[in-house]
Amino acid sequence: MAKINSFIATYTDTLQELDIPVGEGLPPKTVIRRFLRIFQKIEDSRIQAMTDYPLEEILLIAFLSVLGNASTWADMERFGKAKQRWLRKFLLLKNGIPSHDTFRRVFSLIDTKQLQKATVTFLMDNLYAIKKALGIKDDGYRQICVDGKEQKGTGRNYNSDSKIRNLQTLHIYDASNELCLYSEAISEKTNEIPVAQKALESMDLKECIVTFDALHTQKDTIAIIRERKGEYVGGLKGNQSGLLEEAVSYFNEKELLDYYKEKGDFYETMEKAHGKLERRTYYLVKPTKRKIIKEWSGLKTFICCIKAIKDKYGNAKEEIRYYLSSMDDVELCAQAIRGHWSVENKLHWHLDYSLNKDDNTTMDKTAFNNYSLINKIVLSLCKLAKPVTGSPSIRTLRKEFGWGFEESLSLLLSSFDEEQILNALEAVK
Repeated sequence: MAKINSFIATYTDTLQELDIPVGEGLPPKTVIRRFLRIFQKIEDSRIQAMTDYPLEEILLIAFLSVLGNASTWADMERFGKAKQRWLRKFLLLKNGIPSHDTFRRVFSLIDTKQLQKATVTFLMDNLYAIKKALGIKDDGYRQICVDGKEQKGTGRNYNSDSKIRNLQTLHIYDASNELCLYSEAISEKTNEIPVAQKALESMDLKECIVTFDALHTQKDTIAIIRERKGEYVGGLKGNQSGLLEEAVSYFNEKELLDYYKEKGDFYETMEKAHGKLERRTYYLVKPTKRKIIKEWSGLKTFICCIKAIKDKYGNAKEEIRYYLSSMDDVELCAQAIRGHWSVENKLHWHLDYSLNKDDNTTMDKTAFNNYSLINKIVLSLCKLAKPVTGSPSIRTLRKEFGWGFEESLSLLLSSFDEEQILNALEAVK
């Protein structure tokens, strides 16, 4: 049976199996130069004769400060001043450390697409280098999740007649590599649909499974995924009432569920979480109405997921959800449905809890989205460093960098450097 890749899990297991020793890391200058090269690719739209701080220096200080547990513009300024003597080893800092207002203003002027392209390309290139060095192959499907997130604290409620809503951000998340490929701040929830379609149009989705909630279960979205050679699993709710009713009709009798179970179009999982026992039962059926099959590109199956929860006191409840898919492997569909939750617990949760993203209450959409991109590159680096450093959590890892930043920085970035990994492999042979 085909499966969905999970690089971080494979990477962690490989490091433990090989027992690669932790070295001293790359020289600090090598590390700083690497990141300066990334940020030098970003076009500076400011009038150069009127600028006091080079763009790459501002971005580097911001990145290092977030790595060291900063979460606001004021934190960036304080970090820079606290580490100014050390930073002068690598940066000119002709006019010292920028103020918090300068950080905010410059982040509002940066082209988000350029910053996103530079950081994602850097991370993808390094993931490829790690896989090559450790001999990790991408066997199976890659899962891409489409989901939006509300940025708490970015809105304002001045009075009953004047309210500014929180910013919304659309994420396209590579769940297999635990990397955010695309993010765009939007002002209205419904705007997610065309933004997601435009982003998916630019992606190569061959050997990918795209998962999304009911909001994105749109004929045009699904057609784009199929045109880009991808598979899909999408949620069904009231916004697609006719399609939902059609799906429900295949699963509304116990005899039908028993029939699917006997036929083999059935998969079940059991797990304990937060003191509760959760059983998920998946049933799969192929639709028969030609009109529906023709309208929804690549549609092969409807899936019913029954989630039964029982707590330690014996209290029980049941949730039923429905999906449509271009795949007919019930276990693979179940993996994709469950895997879609990773955008919440491996991206959104970490951004909120491990990186304190909600502490930044910037109302400017561009500034916040660029700040968010810095958070995401830090999160990706910490995930790669975590199995090497042995830290129990991303939050703890960032605190440790804040406490011993100069010593920790080189070790962090060495944990995904191809040459360092190859040297470590030679040492254990």
